[in-house]
Parts: sequence; structure tokens; C-alpha cells
Amino acid sequence: MTHARPDYDVVVIGAGFGGMYAIHRLRQAGHSVYCFEAGDGVGGTWYWNRYPGARCDVESIQYSYSFDPDLEQDWDWSERYATQPEILRYADHVADRYDLRRDIDFSTRVTSVRYSDTDRLWTLQTDTGRSTTARFVVSAVGCLSDARIPEWPGLNAYRGEVLHTGRWPHEPVDFAGRRVAVIGTGSSGIQAIPVIAEQAGHLTVFQRTPNYSIPARNREFTADELREIKAGYRELRAKARKTGGGNYLNHGSASALAVSDQEREQEYERRWQIGGNGFVVCYADLFFDLDANDTAAEFVRRRIRETVRDPQVAELLTPRDHPIGSKRICVDSDYYATFNRDDVELVDVRADPIVDFTPDGLRTEGREFVFDAVVFATGYDAMTGPLLRMNVVGCGGQRLADKWSAGPRTYLGLMTAGFPNLFMLTGPGSPSVLASVIAAIEQHVDFTAELLDWMRSREDVVVEAQPDAEDAWVEHVNELAAQTIYPRANSWYLGTNVPGKPRVFMPYSGGLHTYRAECEQVAAAGYPGLAVKR
Repeated sequence: MTHARPDYDVVVIGAGFGGMYAIHRLRQAGHSVYCFEAGDGVGGTWYWNRYPGARCDVESIQYSYSFDPDLEQDWDWSERYATQPEILRYADHVADRYDLRRDIDFSTRVTSVRYSDTDRLWTLQTDTGRSTTARFVVSAVGCLSDARIPEWPGLNAYRGEVLHTGRWPHEPVDFAGRRVAVIGTGSSGIQAIPVIAEQAGHLTVFQRTPNYSIPARNREFTADELREIKAGYRELRAKARKTGGGNYLNHGSASALAVSDQEREQEYERRWQIGGNGFVVCYADLFFDLDANDTAAEFVRRRIRETVRDPQVAELLTPRDHPIGSKRICVDSDYYATFNRDDVELVDVRADPIVDFTPDGLRTEGREFVFDAVVFATGYDAMTGPLLRMNVVGCGGQRLADKWSAGPRTYLGLMTAGFPNLFMLTGPGSPSVLASVIAAIEQHVDFTAELLDWMRSREDVVVEAQPDAEDAWVEHVNELAAQTIYPRANSWYLGTNVPGKPRVFMPYSGGLHTYRAECEQVAAAGYPGLAVKR
């Protein structure tokens, strides 16, 4: 039987860090590759998230590609935690270095991805009217790219400026002298609030859930530090590959309950002064034992009370309804101290819920507020939202949205049964958001490229996850999560921030090092769990 010839071997969707590496790696393997990107530049998350104070919460020397040692030596990071503009410059540098833009169609959003059982090809439609066919599709749309604003009544009638941290304007936003509201105190809110507070005439923060945040202790690198980093980069990468997070954070091996109170306090204080998310890995059982976890949580609660002068405000900012680390840990610069300012107010929307917006501001059950600008730091339809938004249709006309109506189902977090030749980088069921995402990206892309090489050597044209392997993987992911503290929080890891979304813990919590080993075993055994057809 003769099948239609595709326009490309592989179409990649998204030109963030996942899409850029996929283009480069698959090109190297001899595939014809093309990419569609909704923005007018590369960078993904760092193209869209331009809000004040935006930084990575992974140290810059580790939030970077490891596939090319020469790239490591060629790029100089200026700070411990790089800002959004610097990360975007790095993405542009990578795109230039490997000539990626020639295969990217910018300002083009994919609106439909449909599989033909007859031709064994995917057809992609875009909002520009383009139709493209490919043998394989690699989705690199990211886990946190579908920004959402709750549907409050009256929002369309509000006459002030409306902003979302995940869709920030490219031109600077001037808050000087203005009355500003920030709704949401997750990671982006915690980063933006101190910077906006310095600019605004008055800032009101609307908080539903207080979060744990660790000081970043950010600083510029010295020339000597950069030389030392570059000299030891390969060793650092090797250490990182052996960790669950894919970055080297000096993980502790002891139990928090096996040491004396004094020793434990000293270690928490040492990590607090170092700063960064290494705080939550200083003992081996913080993610598995609630009593151990509470020792770390209580340490942070004390630091909040010591920092915030008003006891009532400090209490509102103190998390008590979830273990530390069960939501993504935040890293900040003077977040808690910002609430000591006379021009900053905190509103607890659990006690006084937002009712609606007015032309001049918003109303809670107990008060009315007037604002010149509202900043939504309300997060994303995480992990599944960007995939489902593209209207993916697989074998027999099955919609991915229908298959995942009770929660996402994948094999290795990479493929889903009934959708052949479709690969989802850092998809649900993979370590993705529980690891340094670039490390996870590189592993996923390498696994995909090696699978396609293996198929080509056998003259196979179709690969698909088998339903029984998918069922086993979903069960495995759920079993791992049940052993941890993660399900004890209402977080976007479980989709609880999106009304009507199934409550399912989506990431693989066994660690990137364990996941990598499992994928290597699958490859070595000839890819059991995947059905291939010639």
C-alpha cells in the first residue's frame, strides 16, 4: 500500500527550550523538521512571562542546556538566579548558534492536530490558514503556557488596565503613583509583588492561599566564580543526572527526625542563609514523612513571623493547610518584608471573597476597592491545558480531550494510546515540573530521537503506546504519588486551580534519575509497551 508523502518528517509545536532542542536534535538525526510558534520569538515561557521581578527558580548555571559543552563555555551567566531578560537572551543565543529560526514559523498558533488512519500522517492547521502534514508530531507547548483568569462577573466592564503575569506586554508597564491590585500569591505573584510595591502608589494583594517561600539570596557572579563553574561544568552535570530534580542541590541523606533538635535547626538556618530551593532537600524524608516535613514547615513559619511586623498580617501569610514542598516551593527577594510597607495591604479572600468587578475596581463581600490596574497572577491550566487547546484528534476520530476527560493517561508521560507518532515533551506522567525542566526536556528529546532512529533502522513508520502499558504506567505514577506529601495540597499539580478539571496528580514523582533509568531499560529491551508497524 502506498501512503501519501508528508511535508515534513517531524513537526514540532512550540519554540521554547523543548522545541528548540527538538529541532536541533532531530535535524542532527537526519529528519526534515519544521516548527510552529505562537509568539514572534523563541523562548517559550520566557518570551511570555515578562512581569516585573520574573526570574527562574532554578540556578542559572543549571537552568541551561547540557548537550553541548562548547555552549556551556561560550555563555556567561551574570547572576545566580537569572532574570527573564537574561534567559531570553540565552534562548536567542541558542537559536542563533544552531540556526534554528530558519525552520520556525513564528506568530502562528496551531489550532488543529488530526491523524489520518489511511495515510498514517498528522495534519496540522494553524490560525494563519496553513495546513501541514507530518509523519511525527512533537508537542513542545510547555506545562505552564495556558494562562487563565477566573471568570469573575463584571470583569469586562472594568475600565482599568488588566494584566496577567503569563501574558505580559512587551513594552514596559509604568505603575508609578497608581493604585494596583495583584490577585494571586503563587510563584509569579511572589516574584512580582515586591517589585510592583516599589513602583506603585499603593498595592493591594488578594491572597487565597499563603505559600512557603525561601529567600533567593540572589547575587552577581564574580569572574573567578564563572571560571570555576566552567572548569567543573561536566562534573556538575554528572552529579545532577543522579538526582531526582535533575539539578545538583546537595541533597541530604539523613532523616529530619534522626538528628537532634539543635542540629536540625542549625541545618535549616544554614540552608536558609544559602537561599534557594535546596532548603527542601536538606533531609531525605521531607517529601515522605509529615512529621519530618513539619519541622521544616515550622522553621519557615517562624521566619515569617520574625519578618512581618504586624502579627495579624504575619498570620495571614503563614501557610498551615499544606506541607512545605507539596506545592512548588517559591524563591523570593524580600517578599515577606514587602508587607511591612505602609503602602501595601493584604486581603484574605477566603475570609472576604471577591464577588465581582466594577468599572473602577472590584468588590469583595465586605468591601469595595478602586484600582488603576489589576495584575492577575492566577496561574495556568497546567500540563494538560496547552495540549487540549490544540484540538488533537487521533485514530478513529477520537478526541484527546475526550480520552482525558477523567484525567490524563500516558505511557512514560510521552505518548498516549490511540494517538500514534505523537510525542508530548514533559507531558503528564513525566517528571517535568518536579525537575529542572531543561534536564527533563533533554532526556525526553533524546529518548524520542533514539526511538525514531530505531524505527528507521527497522523500516517502521508508526509507533503507538499500548493500552495495557499505559494503564500500568498510570497506576505506577499514582502509586508513587501516594507515597509522598504531594496529594495533600490543593495545587495545580492536581489541577485543583481550574474549576471542573479532574483531580489527578499529573507529574511522575519518582525523580528524574529514576525515570531516566526506566526509559533506558525500555529502550534496551526493544521498547516494550510500544506497538510499532511497518
